[in-house]
Amino acid sequence: MPMTKLCPIADLRQLTGDVFSLTLEAGELARTTQPGQFVNIRCGEGLLLRRPISVCDVEGSLLTVVFQVKGDGTQWLSRRQTGEELDVLGPLGHGYDIPRGKVLVVGGGIGVPPMLYAAKCCREADACVGFRSADNAILLEELNAVCGKVMIASDDGTLGVHGFVDALVRQALSEDSYAAVFACGPRPMLKSVARAANEGNTPCFVSMEERMGCGVGACLVCACSVGGHYKHVCKDGPVFNAEEVDW
Repeated sequence: MPMTKLCPIADLRQLTGDVFSLTLEAGELARTTQPGQFVNIRCGEGLLLRRPISVCDVEGSLLTVVFQVKGDGTQWLSRRQTGEELDVLGPLGHGYDIPRGKVLVVGGGIGVPPMLYAAKCCREADACVGFRSADNAILLEELNAVCGKVMIASDDGTLGVHGFVDALVRQALSEDSYAAVFACGPRPMLKSVARAANEGNTPCFVSMEERMGCGVGACLVCACSVGGHYKHVCKDGPVFNAEEVDW
C-alpha cells in the first residue's frame, strides 16, 4: 500500500550535466517497493503537483531515484542538501512481474535507471541501453555489476554501437533465449523494442512515460490507450504488456 513519508536525504550527486541521483532513507516505503514502481516527491512549497520518479535501486531502507532537471520542480530537487527531509508518496503503480528465467532489460536515456533495480531483482539478466552520446551515459558500472552482459548504443556513435537500442535487442534475442524483455524509455523506442521482441517471440513489458498529476488514478492526466480502452499509467501501469498497448 502507498504511504506518505518524510524521508531524509542520504545522498545527492550529479551524474551528468542535468541528471542527478538521489538516495533517501525511506524505511518501510523502500522495503515494500517492487521493480518498475515509482514515487511521487513534493518539490517546494509553492509547486502544486508532486514529481513522479521511477525507483532506480533499493538497498535495505535506502531508496534511490535518478531524475533529469526539466523544470522548476526538478531544479528545486537538485539543489537539496544531505539531511533535508522530502515529502514522498509511494510506492506507486504496477511494476514488473519477475519471471523464472533470464530477462533482457532495455533502457533509453532517463529510462535506464529503473532497469537497474529490475535487473537486480531478476535471477539472471542482460541489458541493452541507449544514450544520445557518451556524455549522457549513466549507471553503466552499476549495470555491469548485476548483469551478465551490457550492450550499449549511442545516437552519435561516441559510445558502443552507432545506432538505436532496438538493433541491440534484435541481436541479443538472436543470440540467446530470454523469458521476457523489460523496457523503459521514450515511446518511439518502446514501440521499436516491442516490435523487435514480437519478432523474436519473446514476451515484452514496457514502462510507459506519461505526464502525471495525482499519481494515484484520481485525475486523467496520464491516461493512455491499452487494449482499446483508456487506462491510467500511474495506477494501472506504468508497466503494461507491450502487446496490449495501442501504439
